[in-house]
Amino acid sequence: MKYSFVKKIIATTVLILALVITGQVTAKDISQSQLQTIMKNEQQVIVLDVRTVEEFEQGHIPNAVNIPHKELEARLAELSGAKNTQVVIYCRSGRRAEVAKQVLVKNGFNQLDHLSGDFNEWTSNNLPISKAK
Repeated sequence: MKYSFVKKIIATTVLILALVITGQVTAKDISQSQLQTIMKNEQQVIVLDVRTVEEFEQGHIPNAVNIPHKELEARLAELSGAKNTQVVIYCRSGRRAEVAKQVLVKNGFNQLDHLSGDFNEWTSNNLPISKAK
């Protein structure tokens, strides 16, 4: 009995280590209302929009930082002080946010969240947006 329990703990530990080492740790999903609460309470958070500049200019979550996912690795210096800060990533529907998350995990960011529903849901819920001037 004890042997199988120890074996399960070892197997679980190995799996977790493998996921961390390969960067397969996923950002937890954060709801639209959770992000609104964080923003309202002025908690330290970076809202990272990884859509294109053109998409960002058409409308984005207020105070979001725009670094397109294809430019993220080259522009990591812009986030250099944020490795231990909560970063909420979003795009239009989720695919680019996942790519961006992989880049950030690989580069040592450890407080990553993914905005559930991304910008599509944000606009569907008629939540506030900012536009480029």
